[in-house]
Amino acid sequence: MVADRFSHVRTWVFDLDNTLYPPSARLFDLIDRRMTAYIVTHLGVDAATADRLRADYWRRYGTTLAGLMAEHGLDPAPYLVDVHDIPLDRLSPDPDLAARIRDLPGRRIVYTNGSAPYADRVLAARGLSGLFDAVYGVEHAGYRPKPEAAAFATVFARDGLTPTRAAMFEDDTRNLAVPHALGLRTVHVAPDPEPADHIHHHTDDLAAFLAPLGAPR
Repeated sequence: MVADRFSHVRTWVFDLDNTLYPPSARLFDLIDRRMTAYIVTHLGVDAATADRLRADYWRRYGTTLAGLMAEHGLDPAPYLVDVHDIPLDRLSPDPDLAARIRDLPGRRIVYTNGSAPYADRVLAARGLSGLFDAVYGVEHAGYRPKPEAAAFATVFARDGLTPTRAAMFEDDTRNLAVPHALGLRTVHVAPDPEPADHIHHHTDDLAAFLAPLGAPR
């Protein structure tokens, strides 16, 4: 049974975007536009160049921010405030998901490449506030992004979790490679599976997947 494979888990690590809400909400469309506009303003390039840089840095560095910091020395703090200043009316509360997360035994944390204040806003919009013992943003990793090993090491050390007694839920398969190597049980949360040696499980319905893992009702 799937539940048996999680019986050792005492820390549940959740990504935020496209994991704790469905990708059909397309929040990243809004964030991408703000990132492109920010690059236009701060690098003095046209929109087409800015859009190309945004996508290229995401592919090469893990986040657009990491690329902008490495290539242009960009100050991350105002960038994070600006690009996450989006409406969240595309999101709605998910009582079933909230109940499943609440039932999980042990610590529950969020770890995102976005900022912690943005994560708090998303959790509130999804009706998930108060369910997590900690919320870690990219700022807690010294602005190093997943999938960098140093980012995971910083956040996991800060949290004090034991990797071999933890599980991670994430929509980006790149971000599961290091957790797998550290001993976490890995779950890819996405509409379509992307089989890889570092992915233990896949689900397109997080609430349903969590149902058998929680405390009995």
